[in-house]
Amino acid sequence: MTLLLTAIAGGLGGAARYWADTGVGHVNRSRFPWGTFVVNVTACLFLGVLAGVVSSHSAPDAVLAVLGTGFAGGYSTFSTALVETVRLMRAGEWGLAAAQCLGMVVAGVAAAALGMAIGAAL
Repeated sequence: MTLLLTAIAGGLGGAARYWADTGVGHVNRSRFPWGTFVVNVTACLFLGVLAGVVSSHSAPDAVLAVLGTGFAGGYSTFSTALVETVRLMRAGEWGLAAAQCLGMVVAGVAAAALGMAIGAAL
């Protein structure tokens, strides 16, 4: 049952990623891939909250599998971020490429840490 729920959650996460990335893209049309950046940072925040809740409140492992591996795994898209970074590099946009790659890692780690603190406090 956990496998089926994880697969469903992964599909929902993928749909949410499409919605969020498209929504950000309609608002901001810069060369910087803000949609992917926002998706990955919010995925880190979500997974941090989830990990904080699970570790602090002894939730079943299935919760982490379904929501963490399934939904967050379907929602986040680090492979797309790296492809976008390479595209920026190939276009000679080295500053944007560095901002995309390094900025997302720094913002993602900060979001995960914040999320874990929030989750532990809930």
